Amino acid sequence: MVKIGIIGCGRIAQRHAHHILNTQGLQLMAVCDIIQERANQLADTYMARSYNEVQQLLEKETDIDLISVCTPNGLHATHSILALQAGKHVLCEKPMAINVQDCGLMVHAAERANKRLFVVKQNRFNPPVIAVKQLLEEGRLGRIYSLQLNCFWNRNKNYYADSWKGTLALDGGTLYTQFSHFIDLLYYLIGDVKNLEAYGANFHHQGIIEFEDTGVVILEFYNGTIGTINYTVNSYGKNMEGSLTLFGEKGTVKIGGQYLNELEYQNIEGVEIKDLPQGNTPNNYGEYQGSMSNHDKVYQNLVEVLVNGGVISTNMFEGLKTVEIIDKIYNRIRRS
Repeated sequence: MVKIGIIGCGRIAQRHAHHILNTQGLQLMAVCDIIQERANQLADTYMARSYNEVQQLLEKETDIDLISVCTPNGLHATHSILALQAGKHVLCEKPMAINVQDCGLMVHAAERANKRLFVVKQNRFNPPVIAVKQLLEEGRLGRIYSLQLNCFWNRNKNYYADSWKGTLALDGGTLYTQFSHFIDLLYYLIGDVKNLEAYGANFHHQGIIEFEDTGVVILEFYNGTIGTINYTVNSYGKNMEGSLTLFGEKGTVKIGGQYLNELEYQNIEGVEIKDLPQGNTPNNYGEYQGSMSNHDKVYQNLVEVLVNGGVISTNMFEGLKTVEIIDKIYNRIRRS
């Protein structure tokens, strides 16, 4: 039995607690939030103990094996490092951190403690993503010439009201909070980025957020693939699209829908993707929806790794690479 504690009891923590309860081999022992009432509510729902200080939880809950970090982006590094130093494995929500230096400190802490640092990248489990990843590994698309990533969502002022979201210190930017999963898939499917150019602007969220609400990026990968990213949270009224199109030597394929959850187009030499399983529904955040809800598969992988010696779905080095790419983009956007 892997015994788990949760730090941060906001909306995403509810999903973590639900899947801990419903995954064989896991047990939720304790939760922590600076707002005691919020911690108490989650603890009461899932029959766990509650704390309002991280250090207190780590000192008292000596039997806990792993901490799930569900705090704001800018606190991921601090809370992950504290948990690792206390001898706990860590499952960190996306993004791993909001700068490369903090990611490096997290990796160092995990290595020193000889503990696992998992990073949540649930879109890797989307059925069309799994299918395309297999095609790439088998060489069925040949050389990938170019790609197009589109992230067209909506976030209005209500989303950011009375929240850490929208702040540079705790949110970090639109690519960290809304679209880090999309950037992760570029690295996962294509590889690392060699060069890029980027432009961004805040068109519709002046006085609401401290960074861009729209961006355009041109990419060159180390393997020679070139591509573009177009992203915005200004899609009028609702989310429109989250898609990735690959143009290869032996085929073209588009993963689309609003959340990279549908196979929208395929024309591949000698291959047809068919009979894909139904994916999970997207995460529901009240007025908004986010990426697909595959946290059940994240926790199943966690058990496989910690109990059965399996292969981790997203390790800390891959989490670091996502942040590196986003950091490169923001260095270009914010250079002026």
